[in-house]
Amino acid sequence: MAAQVGLPERALYSASKGAVASHTLAMAADFFREGIRVNCVAGDHRYSVDWSLTRAVGRFETERDALKARQPHGRLVTAEEIAAAIGYLVGRESGSTTGTILVVDGGLTTLRPRPLPQ
Repeated sequence: MAAQVGLPERALYSASKGAVASHTLAMAADFFREGIRVNCVAGDHRYSVDWSLTRAVGRFETERDALKARQPHGRLVTAEEIAAAIGYLVGRESGSTTGTILVVDGGLTTLRPRPLPQ
């Protein structure tokens, strides 16, 4: 039963992430001429980001080593790193950044590094 529940959960989660990305691009295109920039920050809270909420529900403590092992850089992304990405996007330095999905997940979704030598 757990596998059956997990599949719809994963499908819904993936669909919602895709919807946010598509919505970001559509809004950026719609409001570009008015000088409104639209971007989003994507950090996968379930697998890569060290959120206090994750710790509060107890899952973090039991899965910490497995989560870190999945990260290409060997650690979880901090909430401060997510905040810094948001800070960049709202700052003056990002005036030419629009329609961007800034992924801050330690390379989890894009990198496939070689295994370390044994």
